[in-house]
Amino acid sequence: MLQQIEGSRAIAEAVALCRPEVICAYPITPQTHIVEALGAMVKKGELERCEYINVESEFAALSVAIGASAAGARSYTATASQGLLYMAEVVYNAAGLGLPIVMTIGNRAIGAPINIWNDHSDSMSMRDSGWIQLYAESNQEA
Repeated sequence: MLQQIEGSRAIAEAVALCRPEVICAYPITPQTHIVEALGAMVKKGELERCEYINVESEFAALSVAIGASAAGARSYTATASQGLLYMAEVVYNAAGLGLPIVMTIGNRAIGAPINIWNDHSDSMSMRDSGWIQLYAESNQEA
């Protein structure tokens, strides 16, 4: 059945199909809808054997994902903009350890005092970190 859904919901549905075992969440615009949708799926019992962990920062989100992945769990997190910069140290750690963590970056400009427009300056800041980066042009590609 065809249906029209928001891009964030499309990503959440795709993540759910991968059957993650640990979702580490710290909301930051524009990825908040992704982790909210995944949290609702976990609460409804739609994601079996999945632990949804609200953390205190973006750094903690990826740190928990690293720990879970190192222990053998399928781990997922999401971030954007300054949140990605905040977790930069552990982005390199995850790549260096060769851990299969999946992270969505809701591309948003890096700028002060605030910028909510889409831009690749956040993900491009991590282009040499050792992560494979894939970009979706549309909701369907996501």
